[in-house]
Amino acid sequence: MGSTPCEQKGKSSMIKREREEGQKQEALLSERTMAVPQRLGPRPRTTPRTPHLQQDQHGAPEMSAMLAERVFALPDIEEGQSTISDPRSRAFWLKRSVPAGPPNAFLGRREIGHFHPWDGSMHVMLPPDVARQAVASGWAEVHPVAAAGMAPENLVMVYSPRDEQEVNVLFALLQAAYRYAGGRLPEHTEKPIPGEKK
Repeated sequence: MGSTPCEQKGKSSMIKREREEGQKQEALLSERTMAVPQRLGPRPRTTPRTPHLQQDQHGAPEMSAMLAERVFALPDIEEGQSTISDPRSRAFWLKRSVPAGPPNAFLGRREIGHFHPWDGSMHVMLPPDVARQAVASGWAEVHPVAAAGMAPENLVMVYSPRDEQEVNVLFALLQAAYRYAGGRLPEHTEKPIPGEKK
């Protein structure tokens, strides 16, 4: 049994609307990217398996503390114990009152990431495109568990900040993770993130 001309026209316009909506979403995604500057110097040495630790190039503890304070001051973020890390880690969670983003925005439950007090590094679920940019620019590396295919590829270690300029860059990355966890994409900006060299 064939469809009537009216039904065919309805299906055609529905497909057209879906295609247009998909194109709008793609344009929105490509518009809302961040410019991640290149990190100066070589990457720090890290352990190739769990526990995944940064072995050198540790910033002063004050730099990591400054970054953590800025993250924990974000609206809708609360500090809690990590679902997967050492109990000494300071985990940042999206509050339950906020609608959650996609599953790959969280380490477990509503944990977006955590700070390692022993080396200043952090594990975090960055938005996938931002994670790729952060890795390519030398700020992060894919977690060994993610590299083995046992966790989403956007699970990364972000290296310890060595100075205030790096705190600013890392805060911009962590804000992207925060917005991704809350279901919001990174904001479009004509300017590079703080710390980018021209």
